[in-house]
Amino acid sequence: MTPRTTVRADVRFARITRALKALADPTRVRILGLLAGGQVCVCHIHDALAIPQPTASRHLACLRKAGLVDSRREGTWMYYTLAAQPDETLSTLVNAVTHCAGHADTVARDRRRLESATGCCCVVDNSPLTFGCCAPGS
Repeated sequence: MTPRTTVRADVRFARITRALKALADPTRVRILGLLAGGQVCVCHIHDALAIPQPTASRHLACLRKAGLVDSRREGTWMYYTLAAQPDETLSTLVNAVTHCAGHADTVARDRRRLESATGCCCVVDNSPLTFGCCAPGS
């Protein structure tokens, strides 16, 4: 391995560990489960998760710092989306987490509350990966 390859591998490893640390909290995984369907306002996130708005914002800041979500402000509202990942390894990690979260009853309830609050069905599995849990006959 050349020094340049080693540095690139170390950057990738640092990104992966930063993402895994951010994902070590159930509330943050639930948030990713909601964002798997697309852009969501922070006000709808805290309603869907039944948590205080400052708690939702703190978790979203952690996810943003880890590079897992992006945000944009529109007036007084903050909207969040899953961030595009810089490489295929991180993209696979995020896809796997959002997919697996989608199988959890807790996330299903969160998504129903979000759909009720927003009036739209906002959950779409757009993962290009195939997981064994969803294979025919599973």
